[in-house]
Amino acid sequence: MNKTILIVDDEPDMVYAVEMQLKANNYNVISASDGQKGLEMARNQKPDLIILDLMLPKLDGYKICRLLKFDEKYKKIPIIMYTARGQKEDKNIGYEVGTDVYLVKPFEPQVLLENIRKLLGEE
Repeated sequence: MNKTILIVDDEPDMVYAVEMQLKANNYNVISASDGQKGLEMARNQKPDLIILDLMLPKLDGYKICRLLKFDEKYKKIPIIMYTARGQKEDKNIGYEVGTDVYLVKPFEPQVLLENIRKLLGEE
């Protein structure tokens, strides 16, 4: 069975680009365009992995990550945080709230795929 990946990002072009890449690699993709919807989808659909933007309407990526990672039911879902914010303190906060991988945009599509495969134990 194909793994399901949730993309939470408010930039339609970014969602489309990542979604196309994931579908080409046989992943099921669901997406949310704001933090609140993303959190609800994560809780209701329990995806195998979440790709999470940092700057989002309603709830930011840090809050979503923290809410999921500090909850017994969801803490095992791997989260890849991807953002234009590449400062050291941004990364530190990302890891403090529990992200598994912190990628700074722009990044090579292959890097994203490698991280997904690693986190899903497909390597």
